[in-house]
Amino acid sequence: MGHEFKLLIDGELVAGTSRFDVINPATGAAFAECAKADETQLDQAVAAAKRAFPAWSARPIEDRAALVGKLADALEARAGEFASLLTSEQGKPLDQAMYEVMGSVITLRAFAGMRLETKTLRDAGGNTVIEHRTPLGVVAAITPWNFPIILLMNKLGPALVTGNTMVAKPAPTTPLTTLLFGEICQQLLPAGVVNMICDQNELGNLLTAHPDVAKVAFTGSTATGKKVMASAAGGVKRVTLELGGNDAAIVLDDVDARHVARKVYGGAMANGGQICVAIKRAYVPAAMYDDFCDELALLANAAIVDDGSKQGTQIGPVQNKMQFDKVRALLDDARANGTIVAGGAALDRPGYFIPPTIVRDIADDSALVREEQFGPVLPVMKYTDIADVIARANDSDYGLGGTVWGRDLDRATDVAKQIDSGTVWVNQYLAIDPTIPFRGSKQSGIGGELGEAGLNEYTQAHIVNVVALEEA
Repeated sequence: MGHEFKLLIDGELVAGTSRFDVINPATGAAFAECAKADETQLDQAVAAAKRAFPAWSARPIEDRAALVGKLADALEARAGEFASLLTSEQGKPLDQAMYEVMGSVITLRAFAGMRLETKTLRDAGGNTVIEHRTPLGVVAAITPWNFPIILLMNKLGPALVTGNTMVAKPAPTTPLTTLLFGEICQQLLPAGVVNMICDQNELGNLLTAHPDVAKVAFTGSTATGKKVMASAAGGVKRVTLELGGNDAAIVLDDVDARHVARKVYGGAMANGGQICVAIKRAYVPAAMYDDFCDELALLANAAIVDDGSKQGTQIGPVQNKMQFDKVRALLDDARANGTIVAGGAALDRPGYFIPPTIVRDIADDSALVREEQFGPVLPVMKYTDIADVIARANDSDYGLGGTVWGRDLDRATDVAKQIDSGTVWVNQYLAIDPTIPFRGSKQSGIGGELGEAGLNEYTQAHIVNVVALEEA
């Protein structure tokens, strides 16, 4: 494509010191080039953010929020352009790409409407205690390849509204929509408030360890999150980590098996299963297990798997070759240790296509059940005892999300309360709202995004404790 994608440093769109190819996962071939930064440009971006911080943080919050709102308006005005580019670099079907872009608009507007409130903790007996919040400084935002636009907005919105400045680094396989948004930032924001650099995984440690970075906001795998945490420890930086998940769906015995199977299928296969809170394993009562698996297989076999730019496509490709190979290895494990009733092998065509795959009769200790597959593959296990299945669902290093499905809401809610995950949805999935906090437990993360809690993650809380000066 003819567009030249440049870095954003100190209010200028600049070429990198080199360029690299960006692959369309539907073809496995390069379709564009991206500017690549080196260590010097990283330092320039951080320095620009540091210089911009005093003036930006001193602006009234109403002014900062208004500019975030303008970013949302500009993104909405170019939604079609962003969605098309997102499909080309990420692979998701065009309607899902548009959903992500418009979700990004909604997220920015939600944060533009939030405010930092000074709280009075005590006002009695001549003693006044208040808690107020101030911005931290330069935020490093590192985003993944599955939702490159909206996961950036989850960080950029609260960071800017609260008065921070930012250096953003997207995943090297999906950098272009971030750089396109950088062009909007360049037009609307003061120089240095937002900077964007790209690499091929050489600069991450330098950015997270940089002495002038006050906070790191990272979304990605748990393995990489551990490295980010270690890198940031030297400066005792504030860290928000939104990491991997192995989300369980527990189906209770008072539902219609085929009806709920359709719901679970949707929660497992959206974005080709490449969602941190996708349903990654399902536990179904033994009495309805066969009907449930049959319905899942029916849906999987009927799915339209193709290039996301083609009308009617329901499942696009796996985003990159490394993840494609990982999912194929898990399919080998599933073939050896379970029964594949739909899908099961990569498509014999260019690109990284794996059809929706349903695996039944597989043990809890198999790799497909224990690991986060991050692809369109769903293992389904049976159970007979509710206490046992809760224990099985919780027997994981992860704890990001989960779902419970049941007609008796009191019972389903009681089960949900026993799941050790940051969020558990009852009779719904992926119900993420920018006004509701989103957190992980165990090795699924530290801190939170979205809502007032997500806003506060970008601030330092200060206590001011006041009494009158006694008479001399």
